[in-house]
Amino acid sequence: MIARDVMTRQVVTVRPDMPVAALAALLSERGISGAPVTDAAGTLLGLVTESDLMRRLAAARDEKPGFLARMFSDLGSQAARYARAHGRYVRDVMTKSVTTITPGTSVEAAAALMEKHNIRRLPVVEEGVLLGVVSRADLVKALLAESPPDTAATDAAIREELNRRLREQPWVDRNYIYPQVHGGEVTISGFAHSPEVGQALRVLAEDVPGVRNVILDIAPPPPFLMVAS
Repeated sequence: MIARDVMTRQVVTVRPDMPVAALAALLSERGISGAPVTDAAGTLLGLVTESDLMRRLAAARDEKPGFLARMFSDLGSQAARYARAHGRYVRDVMTKSVTTITPGTSVEAAAALMEKHNIRRLPVVEEGVLLGVVSRADLVKALLAESPPDTAATDAAIREELNRRLREQPWVDRNYIYPQVHGGEVTISGFAHSPEVGQALRVLAEDVPGVRNVILDIAPPPPFLMVAS
């Protein structure tokens, strides 16, 4: 699935000459936390969010830099911060460097970008023109749409697939992990060095098609195994 399939096409956009007060009213009225900034041709110019507006409130508590700070700090950065904190129009407070994706970007790649940059939305652009926005909510819908239906599988098939997946994971010590399958129910016995390993084993087994339930019988390794490892 790609961005074109999940993106929101009817997007609230704003112009760079919109007053900040009008922007705040718009975000509150529509119940949204941000909006792309475009020109009359639909070209993406930036993104403005509630965080940009909060910066104005935070600026009131900024302490004036001392003599040494003024000497050694980047004056350009100080000036840019002042303009964003005190600007009266969207063009002054918006974020100009925006992470974007294309209509053909996979939803997996989009999710990775959101995680990497800690952002909530990605404008979808083609040749600079805004086509839509992919939000975290859109990706959740895509995840639900792609969730595989429950399927019946033989215990032998489940066991084979489970063992294959266990072999692929570097954190699985298969010398001390013993999976069993009966009637679609997986029981994993053995030793794990941390609760996180046990949790990951359960998640791995639950993801195998045909598995109805997973039982963990995992204990910390005894001292002689810890010494040996």
